[in-house]
Amino acid sequence: MTQRLPTLFIPHGGGPWPFMPVMHGPPDTWERLAAYLRDLDQSLGVRPKAVLVISGHWEEARPTVNVSPKPPLLFDYFGFPEHTYRLAYPAPGSPDLARRVESLLATAGFKTDEDAERGYDHGVFIPFMLVYPNADVPIVQLSLQEGLDPATHLAIGRALAPLRDEGVLIIGSGMSYHNLRELLGNGSRGNEASERFDAWLTQAVEEPDANARDNKLTHWSEAPGALNAHPRSEHLLPLMVAAGAAGTDRGRRVFNDRIWGKAISGYRFG
Repeated sequence: MTQRLPTLFIPHGGGPWPFMPVMHGPPDTWERLAAYLRDLDQSLGVRPKAVLVISGHWEEARPTVNVSPKPPLLFDYFGFPEHTYRLAYPAPGSPDLARRVESLLATAGFKTDEDAERGYDHGVFIPFMLVYPNADVPIVQLSLQEGLDPATHLAIGRALAPLRDEGVLIIGSGMSYHNLRELLGNGSRGNEASERFDAWLTQAVEEPDANARDNKLTHWSEAPGALNAHPRSEHLLPLMVAAGAAGTDRGRRVFNDRIWGKAISGYRFG
């Protein structure tokens, strides 16, 4: 019998951060996040057959599945050292898993699209170069849906929940704080707001009643510090998919750090 896998929300950092010198902040700015991602495989206790990733860097009018058996890389970051545009991560795709994702979403009433050309964006290949450095686990990427409605993304997650019993690890890749102006501002603006939102978000994720948790996440924008933490919510919405797929499994915070003074967290359900 296949072991039920958890669902995760991971911070994917900024640009190609693990593969270049620290350009902003102290030299150890990213060390704790890198250590968390490098330990993720061992912490699961089981190697998944495949990974389904929802990144904050892909939005489409309808949920869209990457169906390529060999996705390239999409270097969707700008202004970084030249060598970071020559990184390689040849993790295979999985057309079979992509079709299964489409089937589950169709059963739940979602119309979907396919994309056979788009590469893994940096919300996928950058963290997974640390998680599975040998690129030996198939990865399928699923887009967010335009409009960024939290209830919709929770419902998408619920539709995908059966994958957890089929050896598929569902991961939302984003950031629990994503106000770039204040992250890069070299000051303390936003620090207090990030702490307040992080405390609220952790309490919401760790809510023991799944219905209450999902209700809180649906209304995330009303939380203390919310609109400072996320002027736009694309980096938070992958959490909704992970929470929806969790079903009644309770969430817990498994990573927390301060990056440029801002609270950043990662979560696990199940």
